[in-house]
Amino acid sequence: MFLTNYYIMRKMYLNKKVIYIISLSLASILFWFANIRYPNIYLQKGFYTFLTLDVTYFLFKLIFEEISIKKIKDSKTRYSFRKTVSIIYLAALLVILIRIWVETTQTLLVSYGLIGAGIAIALQDLFRNFAGGVLLFVTGIYRVGDRIEINSKLGDVIDIGILYTTLLELGEWVGGEQATGRLATIPNGQIISGIILNYTKDHNFIWDEINIPITYNSDWKEAINIILDIVKRETRAFTINAEKEISKIEEKFFLSKRIIEPAVYLTLTDNWINFNIRYVTEVRERRVLKNKISQIVLDTIQKSKKIKIASTTLDITSFPDIKIKR
Repeated sequence: MFLTNYYIMRKMYLNKKVIYIISLSLASILFWFANIRYPNIYLQKGFYTFLTLDVTYFLFKLIFEEISIKKIKDSKTRYSFRKTVSIIYLAALLVILIRIWVETTQTLLVSYGLIGAGIAIALQDLFRNFAGGVLLFVTGIYRVGDRIEINSKLGDVIDIGILYTTLLELGEWVGGEQATGRLATIPNGQIISGIILNYTKDHNFIWDEINIPITYNSDWKEAINIILDIVKRETRAFTINAEKEISKIEEKFFLSKRIIEPAVYLTLTDNWINFNIRYVTEVRERRVLKNKISQIVLDTIQKSKKIKIASTTLDITSFPDIKIKR
């Protein structure tokens, strides 16, 4: 039903274009006959004007636009292309009409300068996005399938067009960098001056952390050993892959030495000992691995009599004097 209505509307739109071209042709023929019968410079310019309107409309709107539109499948690109053709059509029309009606060279140059400035202002975002699209294809700052963050928008790249990049949005109200279901359209021009964070370019790992509070009366040395054993066991495959990928990265970039093996760092607070567990994981396995490690650590600590997970506590040091009157 939707496609049927679309083709009906498109056919009506084409019929309007044909009627418009026929009307312009008739007008130009009338001016041509009038100029032959009554020779006049204004009738001659009128003939050239309608002929220009007819030819440019036929070339841009009926030939160039309609043929090209059929080859463009993406709706956003098709819309942007149609707007671009319309602007170029109007610019070409103005240039030719000014040449027909303006005879002074100085006035002609000023008019062309104003038209050029107007086109540059009207299409500055379009040119910027186009330049960004070309830069993307040449440099490969990110590719389809990469996980990127651009101007605080995080997502997986699912399409790169000549003007726009489409992301499957991650985060926002959903935790663990998982998909929200929304599609984010990012203008390619943002890569020229924006900051781009690529999670998967040249490697597929990141560092992650889990924070666990342990009470001061717990055996913190045993807690470190238990937690390290668990994390090393669960991240062994990720650690091996990360070491291989780092070796490849060092061939391309200057990279100082990094600790790949899992580590536990302690932070002393007023209420507990904070265990900062640092380890390597794959970008898209971050939440799954974090959940798995957290469950195993929690289960192990609950079975231990020497280690207790801390919570916020209040120490009451004294009570105020209370006097009861009868």
